Amino acid sequence: MTNLITGLIGLSLMMTFLGILVVWIKAIPLIVIVIGVVILAVVDFVHSLRTTNGTLR
Repeated sequence: MTNLITGLIGLSLMMTFLGILVVWIKAIPLIVIVIGVVILAVVDFVHSLRTTNGTLR
């Protein structure tokens, strides 16, 4: 349960920071990179919550 809470807090803070950067710097390559990084972070977070047999920890 601790991993879930701290992970959600970390993801939300990271997305907020990157969102502010994207709003300030409106460059298409930066937007593409930020979207890719956020998708990879969310996938890794979900993957880290699962055990080897596919059930949630």
